[in-house]
Amino acid sequence: MKKISFLFLIIVLTVSINGQQKAVTETGQEVILFEDGSWIYQNKKEAINNEIPTNSRRFSKNKKSTFLLKSKKFNVGIYLDPKLWSFNTPTDNPEAEYELQLKDGDLYGLIITEKVEIPIETLKVIALENAKAAAPNMSIVKEEFRNVNGLKVLLLHMNGTIQGIKFSYYGYYYSNSNGTVQLITYTSQNLLEGFKPKIEDLLNGIVELN
Repeated sequence: MKKISFLFLIIVLTVSINGQQKAVTETGQEVILFEDGSWIYQNKKEAINNEIPTNSRRFSKNKKSTFLLKSKKFNVGIYLDPKLWSFNTPTDNPEAEYELQLKDGDLYGLIITEKVEIPIETLKVIALENAKAAAPNMSIVKEEFRNVNGLKVLLLHMNGTIQGIKFSYYGYYYSNSNGTVQLITYTSQNLLEGFKPKIEDLLNGIVELN
């Protein structure tokens, strides 16, 4: 599997989370509008959010994650293991602040940051709707709220297919008054379970900076 294939997929699926607005219909019902012209009822979003469970475990960064990769947009950072991960500034994906790659496998990641606060409960709807625009069969396999280094984050595991390639997204979504971050890893579905320990260690490096 070549890197370019997955980079193409992630570029196709990455849509700015700024592309959503709220509006009121003629009957007084509040809806959320997306950049691609799609929309959902606000009460549908709330019903979806009410079903998200909370993991009672407290997650924290791995001791081997010693390198702090700081966002230049707002006060978040990611501790990662520099022996396992390489990173750079993307040239083909303007939505992402950093691009990550596991040094010894077909596992990739993106750190997407924006200077806008979005309720964490809304991020699930936005992420799924944006993904379905490119992969109509996209579905959520797992979702839960987690306490990670004292932060309330949303975990989403989504599966989808583009051009016959079955792939998985597995990432954290977090927002505060200074901005929003999507920390996403991606690989083929058949490789995900084997990469899970390294994925979890990477994701659990997310921190809020003073």
